[in-house]
Amino acid sequence: ALRRGSARRSTAVIPYFGYARQDRKSGPRTPISAKLVANLITEAGADRVLTMDLHAGQIQGFFGPRVPVDNLEAAQVGVEYFGNLDPPLQNPVVVSPDAGGVYRAKKFGEALHKRIGTEPGVAMIIKQRQKAGEIARMDLVGSVEGCDAIIVDDMIDSAGTLCKAAENIKKYGARKVYAFASHGLFSGPADKRIRNSCMEKVLVVNT
Repeated sequence: ALRRGSARRSTAVIPYFGYARQDRKSGPRTPISAKLVANLITEAGADRVLTMDLHAGQIQGFFGPRVPVDNLEAAQVGVEYFGNLDPPLQNPVVVSPDAGGVYRAKKFGEALHKRIGTEPGVAMIIKQRQKAGEIARMDLVGSVEGCDAIIVDDMIDSAGTLCKAAENIKKYGARKVYAFASHGLFSGPADKRIRNSCMEKVLVVNT
């Protein structure tokens, strides 16, 4: 509509980028829907895209050279919140719930270090899935014993993975478990799962 109305320039602000999890071909005949969404937005005539905490950074390249993408980060909101906790965090450690989120967790830890002056540790959960949405086993890489752990992820959907990760972190000796995510989908049984979990608080921004 903007293009047909002769707008000089249009910017699409998309805080939550739909289909972002379908960013690669995970099996035969599966769609790369994130690329399709990028094509639709490009063909519709957007000149620039602003989004927040994409599930995978490479989605920015799906738009091609004509449409620049700004992938903003919500981490600062979480850092400010956890930096102002009363009582303050003790022996903080930032935990990534999967291997793909380690870079995100590391950056969050660096920002938290600047905010509170204490350098947090970084740990990672390794998941083995039985099938989509069902996890067979979780292992922890790193130490959380006697620490206040913050699970950092890009989104919370049904919260199954999050709650199971929190449970495992507690088993490994964490003092308290918190969670921070950019996108709070909270679909299906998420609310009930979080209420019955061992987590102290779950923090999301309003994308």
